[in-house]
Amino acid sequence: MKRTHHCNELRPAQIGQTVTLSGWVHSRRDLGGLIFVDIRDREGRTQCVFDPSHMPNDIFERASSLRSESVVSITGNLRERPEGTRNTKIPTGEVELVATDLEVLNQAEVLPFPVDDPEVASKVNEELRLQYRYLDLRRPEMARNLRLRSKVATATRVFLDEQGFLEVETPLLFKSTPEGAREFLVPSRIHPGQFYALPQSPQQFKQILMVGGVERYFQLARCFRDEDLRADRQPEFTQVDLEMSFIEREDIYSLIEALLKRIWKTALDIDIPTPFKRLSFDEALNRYGIDKPDTRFGMELVDFTSEFKTSTFKVFSGAIANGGVVKALNAKGMAGATQGQIETMTEYAKSFGAKGLAFIKVEAGEWKSPIVKFFSEGEKAALTQKLAIEEGDLILFAADQWLTACEILGRIRLYCAEVLKTQGKLAIPANQFNFLWVIEFPLLSFDKEQNRWYSSHHPFTAPVREDIPLLTSDPKKVRGQHYDIVVNGVELGGGSIRIHQPDVQKTIFEQILQIPPEMVQARFGYMLEAFKYGCPPHGGIALGFDRLIAILCGTSSIRDVIAFPKTAKGTDLMTASPAPVEPKQLRDLHIQLKVAQAEAPAAPRPNA
Repeated sequence: MKRTHHCNELRPAQIGQTVTLSGWVHSRRDLGGLIFVDIRDREGRTQCVFDPSHMPNDIFERASSLRSESVVSITGNLRERPEGTRNTKIPTGEVELVATDLEVLNQAEVLPFPVDDPEVASKVNEELRLQYRYLDLRRPEMARNLRLRSKVATATRVFLDEQGFLEVETPLLFKSTPEGAREFLVPSRIHPGQFYALPQSPQQFKQILMVGGVERYFQLARCFRDEDLRADRQPEFTQVDLEMSFIEREDIYSLIEALLKRIWKTALDIDIPTPFKRLSFDEALNRYGIDKPDTRFGMELVDFTSEFKTSTFKVFSGAIANGGVVKALNAKGMAGATQGQIETMTEYAKSFGAKGLAFIKVEAGEWKSPIVKFFSEGEKAALTQKLAIEEGDLILFAADQWLTACEILGRIRLYCAEVLKTQGKLAIPANQFNFLWVIEFPLLSFDKEQNRWYSSHHPFTAPVREDIPLLTSDPKKVRGQHYDIVVNGVELGGGSIRIHQPDVQKTIFEQILQIPPEMVQARFGYMLEAFKYGCPPHGGIALGFDRLIAILCGTSSIRDVIAFPKTAKGTDLMTASPAPVEPKQLRDLHIQLKVAQAEAPAAPRPNA
C-alpha cells in the first residue's frame, strides 16, 4: 500500500477521500470496542479509527495487537471528527481516518523508553537515549531540531552563494600542527611511522585558497579536536568556515551580521537589529569579567582601585600596592544567599587563585560583613554611590591582578544570575538575543611557566597595523585584528584578518613565538613559500554551527542538535566505539600497543 499523503497533511478539504498513510504507531487506545491509533511520520500525526463493524476480523485483530513504534500502512476513508472530539493541539485534529485496511510492515519490540510522551522521554537517562539514538531521534523535539539544522544549513549556503562565495571542500587528512588543541592522529600504512592528523579547522587550506585566487571561500567544515568534552564540545563538530580576499574587519562585520539576520529570520521569524554592538576586550573584561559577556542583564563590575588605594583594609590596599585592582559587583536581591551559595562563590574565587571571597550583605538596614569595620566613611560613601546599594543587596569583591579580579567576578556574576533566575528575581525573555562583537584582543599572551609568548588566537592573526613596530619591543601592547561574535554569553565564532606578508609571519613564528626555524620550515614552510608568490590581504571567520543551532533550538547541549553525538567520555554508545581492532590491522599500520586490549570481534568470512 503506497502512501498517498504524509501524516500532517490531511484537512477538512480532503474529507471523503480514500487515503493511505504510512508511519509509526505513536499510540494505541482501546475505547469501547473501537481502537484508535495515532500514526506518525516526520511531518506529524493523524488519528485513525478501527471499527470492527466496518472491517474483517483479521484486520481488527492486527490493530488490537499493535505495539507503539511499530511501522504500519493504514488505508481508509477520511471523515470529520465527531463534535467534541476535535484536537486543537495538532493540525490534523479536525479529521480522522476510518480504517479499512492495515498492513503491519514491522512489529516493534517493547521499547526501552517511551517516545510518545515528551515529559517522560525528556527525563530518560541521556546515556540510554544515546544507546538507542534511533528511537530518541523519533521524538518530535529531536525531529524538529534536525529539521531546523537542515533549514539553517540551506539558508547559509544560499546566502553565501548570493554573496559570491565558492563552496570548496578541504582535506580531512592533514598534517600535525600541535600548537593548538590536541589532535586526532591517523597512522599511514604506506608510510610507516608517519601520521596524518584530522584537521582542527581548515585554517591553513583556506588561506592557501586565497593565494590561489579563489577570493571568497566557504564550507560547512567538519573539524576534530581530541579534548575534554562539555555540553558545548564534541570531538567532531561542524563550523561555518569562510575566508575573503581584499577585505578589512568592517567587511567581515557587515557580512556576518547580514548572515545571522537571515538565519534568525529563516529559523525563528525574528528580525534581529543590526549593526551589532562592539566591545573591546578590555571593556568586556572590565564591565562583565569575561570576553563573551551576556548583556541581557546588568550586574556590571565596578572599579574601586582609586578609592581603596590607601585603605586601612590591607587585603585591598596590599593588592593595589602589588599592581592589582579592587573590583566589586552588586547582586541585587541576593542578600539572603545561603551559606552553601556563598561557599560555591568562594570556591569559584579560589579556583582563580584567590584566598577567599569578601562580601557584604545589606539586611535590616545594616551592612553585615567582618570587613566593614575597616572601611572609612568615604569608602562606604563611594560604594553606596557607585553600586547604588540598597536593602537586600549582596556586594561581592575581588582584589587581585586585573585579569584575575575580572575573571573571578565574571564567573560569580553568571552564578548570581542563575540563582536570581531560579528565584524569579531576574526575568530574561526567551526570544531576546543580544549580539555583540568583541574586538581588539591582545595578539599575544605570556606563559610564565614556559617563559615565552604564545598566540592568543592563532599565529596567523595579523597585528593591528600601527602596533607592528611594538612586536619586538613591547609585545604585551600589540593588539590583534581578531574578532569574536557573541550572543547571550555564548561565543558563536571567531576570526581575524590574517598575516599575508611572509616576513611578518616569519617574525611571529621565530622571534615572538620562539619556534625554531627548522620546525617552522617543517610545519609551515609551504605556507611561507606560497606567500612569496603574491598573497592578497585576506581574513575570515568560523562560526560554531552546532552551537548556533543549539541556541536557535533553545537547548544548552549541542548533543541535542547532532544526529549521532558522542558522550562526555567521547564514546558512541549505539555503535560501541571506540573499539578494539584486529592484530592484523595493527601490523599493517606498523603499530604495537603498550596497553592490553580486549580481543576484537572476528571479521565475518566472505561467502564461499
